Amino acid sequence: MIQSPNRVDSKLLEVLVCPLSKGLLRYDADTQELISDKAGLAYPIRDGIPIMLESEARELS
Repeated sequence: MIQSPNRVDSKLLEVLVCPLSKGLLRYDADTQELISDKAGLAYPIRDGIPIMLESEARELS
C-alpha cells in the first residue's frame, strides 16, 4: 500500500475516498496525510496505514 515515506501507491488513491464527502483524496508527502479538499480535512498516515476516521482528521486552514 504505502510504498515509501514519500509515495503512496496510485492504486490505493484510486480506491480510497473521504468517508465524509465521498470525494477523491490527494497525498501530501510533506505532512504524510491524505487530503480531502472537498471536506477540508487531512487524514493522517501512521506507520504506513491511512487513518480514515473523521475524529482523527485535522481541519485544513
